Amino acid sequence: MQFYSTRNKQLRVSLASAVINGLAADGGLYLPEEFYPFTPSEIKNLKGLSLDEIAFLVAERLLRGALPEDDLNKIVTSALGFPAPLVELEANQYLCELFHGPTLAFKDFGARFLAQLMGYLVKKEGKEITVLVATSGDTGGAVAAGFYQTPGVKVVLLYPQGRVSPLQEQQLTSFGENIHALEVQGSFDDCQALVKSAFQDTDLCSKLNLTSANSINIARLIPQTFYYFSSYAQLPEAESISVSVPSGNFGNLTAGIFARKLGLPIKQLIAGTNSNATVPQFLDSGSYLAQKSIQTISNAMDVGNPSNIERLRILFNDDITEIREQFKALRFSDTETAEIMRTVYSKHRYILDPHTAIAVGAALCLEIA
Repeated sequence: MQFYSTRNKQLRVSLASAVINGLAADGGLYLPEEFYPFTPSEIKNLKGLSLDEIAFLVAERLLRGALPEDDLNKIVTSALGFPAPLVELEANQYLCELFHGPTLAFKDFGARFLAQLMGYLVKKEGKEITVLVATSGDTGGAVAAGFYQTPGVKVVLLYPQGRVSPLQEQQLTSFGENIHALEVQGSFDDCQALVKSAFQDTDLCSKLNLTSANSINIARLIPQTFYYFSSYAQLPEAESISVSVPSGNFGNLTAGIFARKLGLPIKQLIAGTNSNATVPQFLDSGSYLAQKSIQTISNAMDVGNPSNIERLRILFNDDITEIREQFKALRFSDTETAEIMRTVYSKHRYILDPHTAIAVGAALCLEIA
């Protein structure tokens, strides 16, 4: 399997190059050159398998021979080690709990897989690298926990001053050793711009062997497909499902698109955003206009210029009609977000703090279609 740049489909590289470099040489994001879907019978046979077993089968399809099977299996099993259970909310409605990892964020799946894979590749390549990450809250903690004490890897985290919760800031700043957290005066978009600017500095990239652990790195998206398949495998018999996905940088939703391309019968994907409504407005108007991020109570989703929209647009040839058919996007204000959390808590006794649960994408909501 090779991976191509969103800005030049002829620019194709190996898995090692895509993961270690993060961004393509032309500034684009990487996508798999091909998707190898499961058959309907293979999808049905996932029922009864463990999360680790499902994750290995899905990773095989997305990496397609890029790693020896035994090595890939070790990476998957080392990365996970915590469940993604499905709980019933109402008739035909379910919640996939993604907050059982060490930092209570769904990004534990992506960060731990990336750390294991990157550690493996760095060791094989004989390199030392610097992972540079912009975080709006939960990514940084998950990356810090995943990469802590990984040989050959230094991590630098950029986070916006006053725009992460106290718990998230403690997660970012408490590790030490190979983890370095830097507070930036500005928004998440400012942090992300600094990261992209650093990657465009060829001398700096060469000197530090810079790479990224944001969802701009393809190895962050791959493991996020695992729990889509695992969720479906835990459901009662269903012809198809609809999935709602809390969305900030749109990596989790892009992983849902990957899952659909791999044959998972997802009838509808619904992205829920906060007041940072760049993508809902894009779907409404057909014109993409990046915006400055707005601070909300769901800070981990405060992204005004989501990186993964570039992947989504290229996957569907920038055809707005096709993109609209692939997913819907809805905007929720702080008041609406708080009311949703109160309603869910009153019915199901979930402790949904806006900084640590639904608001940071720590759950998928599934409905049998």
